This record gives sequence, structure tokens and C-alpha cells, in this order.
Amino acid sequence: MIVAVCLLGLVAAGSVAGYLALRSTLNRVETLDDPFAALPTRPPVTASPSERAPVNILMLGSDSRISAGDPSQWSYGAQRTDAIMLLHIPGDRQGAYVLSIPRDSWVPIPGHGEAKINAAFSWGGPSLMIQTVEQLTGVRIDHFMVADFDSFAALTDAVGGVEITIPADTYAFGQRTFAAGTYLMDGEQALAYARQRYGLPGGDFDRIQRQQNWMRAIARAAFQRGVLSNPAELLVFLRTAAQSVAVDEGFGLSAMRGLAMTLSDVEPENVMFLTVPTAGTGRSPDGRQSIVVVDHERLDPLMRAVAEDRLADYLLEHAGEVDFLAEAVN
Repeated sequence: MIVAVCLLGLVAAGSVAGYLALRSTLNRVETLDDPFAALPTRPPVTASPSERAPVNILMLGSDSRISAGDPSQWSYGAQRTDAIMLLHIPGDRQGAYVLSIPRDSWVPIPGHGEAKINAAFSWGGPSLMIQTVEQLTGVRIDHFMVADFDSFAALTDAVGGVEITIPADTYAFGQRTFAAGTYLMDGEQALAYARQRYGLPGGDFDRIQRQQNWMRAIARAAFQRGVLSNPAELLVFLRTAAQSVAVDEGFGLSAMRGLAMTLSDVEPENVMFLTVPTAGTGRSPDGRQSIVVVDHERLDPLMRAVAEDRLADYLLEHAGEVDFLAEAVN
């Protein structure tokens, strides 16, 4: 979602000076060169019913810094991801979809057998993570992005805070973390909100919803407060975003701006958040790990719709079977 906001911001920026100012600050996953080059097999390129091709961006986020600011920080076995999201931009450019994959989903990881999906990044960096997600979903990934939650805190402050409603008091370890109510949160407060896991009725599933809710709140704030139409505020926002992420070498500012030019009609209301279908939690075969069980009976047709660029129609037909982000989040 932050990617979508940044893309729209580049449309609003419009100036060569602003574009050049941002270009030098964008990080790339340079130490691994092209993370797509090492993939042995890949899903086919989507034959879209629209004039334009759809775009699928794999976004990773973490509660600790994992190569966002310095790609050279990635090392074998050192990092796992807390958030795994697939941003799908359909060919008709009428909206965007953010699909979260729970980090503890038990899936096959090429060359390693079955494990939690977030282990793929730890064991093989972006290339193995992309390969694992493509194998799980059958969706061809076009671009890769990684950020940490501190990045979202900085973006929160850049838009003047975010409005988040908490429907009921929440607690962790016997202490109240938030009283029910609507808050204008700064970056530090929003970070604490998104980090909470214990004391939430849905555990990690509720944490995913909070991550999505935070992203949605940043996007809404950027639009509602005119950040994208104010040149000075826009430049601060885009510089903050550019300094907070790392992307594959094919997704630099020029590519982002080109994609952004096709998204001029997309607003926060046109962006949908959902979590991929699961069958709850369970234990790994050896009984040692708590895992999330993927519901392939529902996941596979959903992902076929993404791969075939007909997700909007699928969601209309199967709305009752999909875990959408609600307006009120625990």
C-alpha cells in the first residue's frame, strides 16, 4: 500500500527537480544483483484481458531492520520477515489489492522441505522468498520490496499522524495497552499498536490486520490532508519513503514513475486489503512449532484469479469466503 501511495505521489510531484531529488535516495537490493535472475522456473507472464499488464509486487516488512536501509545487512540465517504482502495492481488500473500471507504459514520452500514461509528469506534472501511465493501462489512476481516497521513510523510522522480507532480495550500481560477510542497516533504510538500481538483474541491474525490498518491509515492521511498535492510536503513524504525501502534493481524511480502514471485514478477507497485463506493454526509434523495451516481449497482459486488478472470479479462472486480487512480492527 505504501508502494501505491508513493507511486501516486510521483504522479502528483510531476516535476523533474523533485524526481531527481528522490532518485539518489532510493535503495536497491544491490548485493544480490537481480533477485529474479537465479530463479530456475517461473509462472508464465499473465495474459491480461486489459490493455495493460497487471503488476505484482512482493513486499516484506519486519519488526527489526532487515536490509531496508542497507541491503548488505542481509546474511544467511540472520533475518525472518514479520509481514509478507503481495500487492496486485490489475491491468485495468481501477484499484489495487494487498494480500497478506501469515508469516507462520507452513509451505514447501525449494531446497529445504516444508517450513514457515518467513524462513525462506532467512535461508535464501529475496530470490528464495520470491521463488517460494511464486510456487505457493502460481502468481508471477514482477518486483520486490523490503522495509521495516520503523519506516512506517517515519511515514506516519511525515503525514502528520494517523487516525486509528480501537473498538475495545486491549491488554497484554495484564496491562492495558490501549483504551477503546479513536486516536491520532504519531509514529511511535502507531508502531506500538502494530507491534502488539499478545492479548489480541486473534493473535498473529489480528496483528496482520493491525499492520494493514496502519498502512491504510497512512494512505488515507496522505490523501485527506493534501500531502500529495502540496509540493513541499510531498517531497518530504517521498524522500522519507525512498530512504525507508529497498527494491529490486528493475524497480527504480523511473519504473515507479512510469507505473504511477497509470494509477492516477486510484484512491485509498479503491485499495482492498485481505488475508489469504487459512485453516487456522496447528503444529509442525515434529510437534515443535506452532504453524498456520494454509487452506489450499480456497487459496488456489483465489490465486488463479490473481494470476489471470480477474481478481475483482472473483471477489464479487466469493465475497463471503474472503477475509477482508474490516473498518474496525481489534
